[in-house]
Amino acid sequence: MYTHGKDIKIFAGNSNQPLAMAMAESLGIPLGKSNVGTFSDGEIAVSINESVRGSDVYVVQSTSQPVNNNLMELLIMIDAFHRASAGRITAVLPYYGYARQDRKSRARDPITAKLVADLITSAGADRVLTMDLHAPQIQGFFDIPVDHMVGMPILSPYFEKMVQKNPELKETLVVMSPDLGSVNRARSFAERLDVPIAIIDKRRPKPNASEIMHIIGDIEGKDVLIVDDMIDTAGTLTNAANEVAKRGANSVTACATHAVLSGPAIERIVSSALKEVVLLDTIFLPPEKQHPKIKMLSCAHVLAEAVERIYSDKPVSTLFR
Repeated sequence: MYTHGKDIKIFAGNSNQPLAMAMAESLGIPLGKSNVGTFSDGEIAVSINESVRGSDVYVVQSTSQPVNNNLMELLIMIDAFHRASAGRITAVLPYYGYARQDRKSRARDPITAKLVADLITSAGADRVLTMDLHAPQIQGFFDIPVDHMVGMPILSPYFEKMVQKNPELKETLVVMSPDLGSVNRARSFAERLDVPIAIIDKRRPKPNASEIMHIIGDIEGKDVLIVDDMIDTAGTLTNAANEVAKRGANSVTACATHAVLSGPAIERIVSSALKEVVLLDTIFLPPEKQHPKIKMLSCAHVLAEAVERIYSDKPVSTLFR
């Protein structure tokens, strides 16, 4: 029946072990036995403690903070499986770090997203499974197959249920794109909820800083839902939420796939006009970053089903519906 590997084996680096464990549980298999630590000089030490010969191996590792450590863990683990004669190796990257360095915006800029793709391929990965790349064209940076999942089918049911419980929300809900680059994502979300869309026109005077120029669409007296792919320092998001509230919105909620939440992000969210922020667990959220305003949903079941479909040569695209 199956053509790739004699069995499924899921292994985890240190970046997001709870997600890997939830995926393994969803598949009804144990998490693979491995140790990933460091030598006294800081070099990464990897030990694979079970046979993977001929197996279909899935390495779950988000290249989130600390980005370079997590990336090196992933590369070394892939190399270890490759040398241990795994049948096929899939790098499962719920969050793909360096994705924002996907083009040359100034002279002499690197395209680091392409470099990382080359490193993963050179290490020995046969395919990649990832979720909500910041720039979809990054799929083309790989010379191996990429299954690109989206977070919307996990996030939107949460708000669909909210509308079902409060039917009056249907008349006041507006989905908002925080910038022109996220319009397609917001439009898909709005179509799913069957509500109108609004767009923020902003400019970035410097990295991790933004200024709102215009708001396109009617938000006065509305319940605004801001949709994005990730929240990093939360500057863009909280500026947008505060501005929207100032311009007469009833409430402001946000949702995104990746909870990067670096620097002052938590403090900004807590002190902002945001009522709730709904995120997926593609990145592990430590206790010090948890707050009642932040609601986490799990993507483990979707990634686990994608793994099962890849293993049995079934289409993954049906999971987008």
